[in-house]
Amino acid sequence: MSVNTQDMKIVHRVFRRESRLLVELVAAVPPGDTARAKVIADHFRDYRLGLHNHHEGEDELLWPPLLSRVDLEADIVLRMEAQHERVAATLARLDAAIPAWEATAGADERDTLVAALADHRAVLLEHLDDEEATLLPLAAEHITEKEWASLGDHLVANTPKLTLLTLFGLVLEDANPAERATLLSVLPVPVRGVWHIIGRPRYARHIRRVRG
Repeated sequence: MSVNTQDMKIVHRVFRRESRLLVELVAAVPPGDTARAKVIADHFRDYRLGLHNHHEGEDELLWPPLLSRVDLEADIVLRMEAQHERVAATLARLDAAIPAWEATAGADERDTLVAALADHRAVLLEHLDDEEATLLPLAAEHITEKEWASLGDHLVANTPKLTLLTLFGLVLEDANPAERATLLSVLPVPVRGVWHIIGRPRYARHIRRVRG
């Protein structure tokens, strides 16, 4: 039993990049610019949903089978669960800070949000680094191809279609040519057509708007 877990590392790049950019983008919004604040807040909500569904899939579909198949390494899985709880706590803080800033784009609200985003990123990076170093090798050894594929199925089933197009664009952004070809090849032909005709230009417009 051995699965290729590289796709998760590609997804993790998105969370690393966007968590960094969100700190920078929020910090750069002039006080009172509520139109710009709304653009960034909407982008955060896409990021937040992607991260939530990614972690929820692991909680429901990855940790239970792993715990049933490992012995001495169970502490790794339990540590991942605890890290997910810490990440969720930072997201809960952001859920309060984002609307407060979005409503007025006030300087104080902005600074509070920047601090919350920085804390979130620190907790998230600790988790992603640990997961890649310790958990993914376990998954490669103990998880079936079908179980691994169910993580992607969970994300698709719980994400609005337009948001999926945004998330797919985020994933492709830093993928190398071979990774990009692999990611596109697993899509059904009609879905691949939707991406090229609708998704790619829509993503290009979205990301220009977000990053200015």
